[in-house]
Amino acid sequence: MTGSPGAAAGEIAVLYNDGYNEFMLSFANDVRTPEGGMHETGFKTALTRVLNNYGLKNGIIKGDDKVSGDDCREGITAIISVKLTDAQFEGQTKAKLGNAYIRTLVDQIVNDQLTTFFEEHPAIAKAVLDKAMMANRAREAARKARESIRRKTGLESGQMPDKLQDCNERNPELCEIYIVEGDSAAGSAIQGRDSRFQAILAMWGKMLNVEKARADKIYGNDKLYPLIVALGAGIGDEFDLEKLRYHKVVIMSDADVDGAHIRTLLLTFFFRYMRPLIENGYVYSAVPPLYKLTRGRTTKVAYSDEQRDMISSQMRSDNPNAKVDISRFKGLGEMDPHELWETTMDPEKRTLRRITLEDARRADEIFTVLMGEQVEPRKEWIERNAKYAVNIDI
Repeated sequence: MTGSPGAAAGEIAVLYNDGYNEFMLSFANDVRTPEGGMHETGFKTALTRVLNNYGLKNGIIKGDDKVSGDDCREGITAIISVKLTDAQFEGQTKAKLGNAYIRTLVDQIVNDQLTTFFEEHPAIAKAVLDKAMMANRAREAARKARESIRRKTGLESGQMPDKLQDCNERNPELCEIYIVEGDSAAGSAIQGRDSRFQAILAMWGKMLNVEKARADKIYGNDKLYPLIVALGAGIGDEFDLEKLRYHKVVIMSDADVDGAHIRTLLLTFFFRYMRPLIENGYVYSAVPPLYKLTRGRTTKVAYSDEQRDMISSQMRSDNPNAKVDISRFKGLGEMDPHELWETTMDPEKRTLRRITLEDARRADEIFTVLMGEQVEPRKEWIERNAKYAVNIDI
């Protein structure tokens, strides 16, 4: 869609997909405007109006069943570019376009061009509107599910989930919660932890892939709601960092392919529905050891193949012919409570990897490729990165 009344011009490209996430890029005079501005506002307003007008005109939407802006933008990829001679940017970073007349310009372009396109391509128009209406129904179902979950899980009464072994400390800044998969691993963690400030939440099985699910399915998922309740800050638009019960949220999974999959699923959930957790540095990944090395009464652990070889060499330094028994930890559940504490949970000795979002857009793209519905992008990514894979059969 293009238009150029007066001294300003605008170009807009729109693509819908089968997913549920919105991806929008905007530019003013070829300069990226990450905080949006009047051109994005004009686009959003016109898109919502055009879809609702088309639905009402053609009997697809009845009465008060109008779709919201969020509904209309579910699964959309949009690029908005405007050119103008007197660009005015707001904020210290100059990342938001403030020219009010640009909103009218973009609104006019989208309204005229998209209305014509829909009239000429009714099948596409109906598909886009059907998707928006389905999003609207899912949003309402999510609201009802959210209210139901509050009643069932005690969000309003303060009741905590059965799988949570809470800590004694009540200052969130001093509290940390370990998310552990499986009862055996959780049992070792519960026995090995410092209950003053460390809470353990046991999860079982592979949780819902939220990249392929709408909000109503997430609220009703039996593996996710204990996590939502335990953290206490809500999800999505209702997420409130002030209510977060732990300032360290530690994913503790096995050091194998299954553990990596569980960690990815959890990070996908946090990224989509609790993004401030990551943005504010509250999410961590525990680093359990891979190997245990024993010589006589001396036992040490290694966190990598290189460290294993170095420690083995050191343990045989006084006697090169001495035997060092090396065993690989197969899972957290096989570690004794004291081993888990000393290697993975003791703040004085453990290693935690903080999860960051240096480039949220790039992370969003990777999550979509790896966890989304489209097979071809995932296949291409795997083929491109397969050479970097190691220990895939461990």
